[in-house]
Amino acid sequence: MLVLLHLAALAILIVTESAVVPKLAFLLSWGFFNFCWIALLRRPTVAAAISLAWLVLLILVSRFKHDVLLMTVNFIDLMIIDRDTVSFVLRVFPSLDVKAAVAGALLILTLILAWYLEPFRIRRRMAAAAGSVCLVGLVGLALAFPSDPWEEFYGENYFSKFTRSGVTAMGDLITRGVLESDAAVTEQLAAAAAAPCTVGKPPHIVMVFDESSFDIRAVPGVKVPAGYGAHFKSDDGAQRSLMVEGAGGPSWFTEYNVLTGLSARSYGRFADFVTRIAAGRVERGLPHTLRKCGYKTFTLYPMYGAFLSARHFQASAGIQQFLDSEALGANFLDPDSFYFDKAAATIAKERGKAPLFLLVYTAQNHFPWTFRFRPDLAPEWRDPGNRADVDEYLRRQHLSAVDYRAFVARLKNEFPDERFLLVRFGDHQPYFARNLIDPDQDDSMLRRRIAAADPRFLMTYYAVNAINFTPRDLSSAVNALDAPYLPLVVLEAAGIPLDPSFAEQKKILQRCAGLFYRCNGGAEARRFNRLLIDAGLIKGL
Repeated sequence: MLVLLHLAALAILIVTESAVVPKLAFLLSWGFFNFCWIALLRRPTVAAAISLAWLVLLILVSRFKHDVLLMTVNFIDLMIIDRDTVSFVLRVFPSLDVKAAVAGALLILTLILAWYLEPFRIRRRMAAAAGSVCLVGLVGLALAFPSDPWEEFYGENYFSKFTRSGVTAMGDLITRGVLESDAAVTEQLAAAAAAPCTVGKPPHIVMVFDESSFDIRAVPGVKVPAGYGAHFKSDDGAQRSLMVEGAGGPSWFTEYNVLTGLSARSYGRFADFVTRIAAGRVERGLPHTLRKCGYKTFTLYPMYGAFLSARHFQASAGIQQFLDSEALGANFLDPDSFYFDKAAATIAKERGKAPLFLLVYTAQNHFPWTFRFRPDLAPEWRDPGNRADVDEYLRRQHLSAVDYRAFVARLKNEFPDERFLLVRFGDHQPYFARNLIDPDQDDSMLRRRIAAADPRFLMTYYAVNAINFTPRDLSSAVNALDAPYLPLVVLEAAGIPLDPSFAEQKKILQRCAGLFYRCNGGAEARRFNRLLIDAGLIKGL
């Protein structure tokens, strides 16, 4: 039985691990886990059974996460297990709790049998020494060959990535903490006004989270239909670029940017967990400022609210009513018109004395683009003649543009006396874009270019439109704007007075010409984070 357990682990190594470094990390990790259990129990068969059960569970959970987020599990997932994570998993797999209970009972029974039948005993001191050797080897390997965060987008090396990320995560936690910030600053933010903010007749604000959208003409050789590009322009005719902080998938990076006005890159290797970490800790941003000026704040979200702690995070960011897919009655990949209809219904229901802020997510342009989404829509569409996924992407962009124009027409027709400020933005480029933008580079080099904030892979768009309203101030609406500044653009365009933190952030924008985290090697972001910590707007980080 002992031999069979170790052979099973070896088979998993062969099937799931690639390259020499991951395989060596697997062996060292397998030895470390086994010797730790032997040091506690002295029984090598029981130790191998527990280690194998943990290994199989890790791989299953990692594959599940990859199916949902295109990323595998790393050590930080274990550090930030919360109620929302468990709730989301159980919502996606309703019978998982029963299956987990059955599997747990079988495992316990197996361990009891192995415990009583185990003929071998190993001294605890020897096991502890061997485990220490494995740990030292793993740490040395992880430091010599640090795991690349972008490797998490590949469905392989599950066990070795998990353990190597444990070394780097603990190293980062000890040396720089979770959030980058200066140790101390000499200045401080001005005190906020004691009286509540009042504005004459502010417009309703609708922000449209335009899923995976960017101007694909940035890709050489792509054919686009006639009239392509109008969707990316503001009412003043300008086409503006938004520099986001993730490529090909992490919508929650941009979600964090546009709600808090801060950088996800300030979290370093912890950035993938930014909304879960910030929930209940970051209490500064666009919705907070709008609420002080009398706004009622809403989010229309196309996923379960427990996804990456979105509901908890947005509540702490100032969102009063968070309507997730369950509350909206949404399905996966509903047309954008579905969410625009829900937004119009919310405006009709809630409008009154208070102005409204709505963050409206769209979903139809979400990956994958390997199938024809709703072939009954846009029968006039003709593929331009690119590869299949690019043509489908362009078709969904066309559907988004049609649905948005219909939404604007509906607002004009149903609310003729209301004023609206509409700000649309792309959250990231589609996953396939990186290989088309620079086809001569392999995936490893592309990942490094993205991690180094190469603008070619991070550029989307933002557009400012209005109904019965003229934007008050667009001086901050520069081209090539870093995403954390978008809340500042919204506040100034709506004519909302800037609180001390946004007044300070405008000075940074002016000094850095639209750059935020990328300005001065991150120094401006670190200083600003410390100012917010000292002001009590960031807590526990």
